[in-house]
Amino acid sequence: MRVSVIGCGHLGIPHAAAMAELGHDVIGVDVDQAKVDRLNAGECPIYEAGLPELLARHTQSGRLRFTTDIREAATFAELHFIGVGTPIDADGRSYDTGQVYGAIRQLAPHLDQACTIVGKSTVTVGTTAKVAALAQRLAPAGQAVEVVWNPEFLREGHAVQDTLRPDRIIAGLTTAEAEKAIRAVYAPIIDTGVPIFVTSYPTAELAKGAANTALGLQISYINGIADMCQAAGADVDQIVEILGIDPRIGIMRPGLGYGGGCLPKDVRAFTASARQLGADQAATLLRAAEKINESRTDIAMNLITRALGQRPVEGYRITVWGAAFKPGTNDVRESPALALAHALQQAGGTVTVHDPQAVATAMIRNPEFDYTDDLPASLDGADLVILATEWPEYQQADPQALAGLPASMLMVDCRTTLNPEPWRAAGWTVHQLGRPEK
Repeated sequence: MRVSVIGCGHLGIPHAAAMAELGHDVIGVDVDQAKVDRLNAGECPIYEAGLPELLARHTQSGRLRFTTDIREAATFAELHFIGVGTPIDADGRSYDTGQVYGAIRQLAPHLDQACTIVGKSTVTVGTTAKVAALAQRLAPAGQAVEVVWNPEFLREGHAVQDTLRPDRIIAGLTTAEAEKAIRAVYAPIIDTGVPIFVTSYPTAELAKGAANTALGLQISYINGIADMCQAAGADVDQIVEILGIDPRIGIMRPGLGYGGGCLPKDVRAFTASARQLGADQAATLLRAAEKINESRTDIAMNLITRALGQRPVEGYRITVWGAAFKPGTNDVRESPALALAHALQQAGGTVTVHDPQAVATAMIRNPEFDYTDDLPASLDGADLVILATEWPEYQQADPQALAGLPASMLMVDCRTTLNPEPWRAAGWTVHQLGRPEK
């Protein structure tokens, strides 16, 4: 098929490259000329495993190209994916869908033939029906323009894999023609046995929020258990293992909580939707999960203070391992690691941040810290090391080889991800959230 992807960010770039990998001819659209030039040169402006190779392969083959001209995309494609951002609104509780409506207003006037618009962005319930009405009103093709809402379920760091091999496809639509189009574009995926759920618009809109909010609830739940373990002297690592044996329970490891460009805003917006729909008890439950997540920096600061012998961090040289909100990406939006680094600096600590991939993006958002992408160099003279993002580079680090580098061999693992025994055997003192101190 001839496909356009409008909006080339953390969602749009992997989606465009994956659609080319599936055999479609793809044109990506973005307003940033410099970004478009880089993409057309096969250069990837974001870090995602496997994406640079995919992008280079299909820009070289001619199957994938990028432009700033939405009219070119309208003329070229028979199916248009909308992958623009929907940041949290000024009220902090709902989505700003301005970019979605803006994309429709720019695209629709050039649609003079039957085609399908497929929304990927996360939106508030009721948005799709309004988008469909707007598109059909502005398009010369009128009712021949179909609209489908097909929310993405990408995990940053796994975006290529999750696009090419998703665990499900959801399509909110109203006509048989729309269903035919969505089944055609995803045919190579559906043919492998991936289930497709054809739903109404509201069901598709709610499904994305429900999925991300369930994950947020799970993360906040295990972090609440870690807090209880800390107070009781119990071991959250063993509790995680015990819970994991029960096939009904999928459990997360405790840590600094969730971040990134999707999960925080999705939980906030889903909580607001519950209130607006009159589901007050659901809203109360969801808000409780938010409060636990919001408390994680304070919980981590308390652990750090205990690790320092109940001394404040003022005057200490502190190395923070991790800037990205999770491993596998260079995305630092609402990063718990950087939130903790900020709190440490505000409390008087001198902070150096290390990350395998996200130093450049972190420096743009938080230029006040010192940065390095050299792991041993990050420890030079440090009084305290804090593991704040669970990159495999940290889990695989050799504690013996690193032992002589910091001024004090004190490690605070805020992701509860290290096996502490090799570190302690190498002379390090290790503190972890929700685990007894030894």
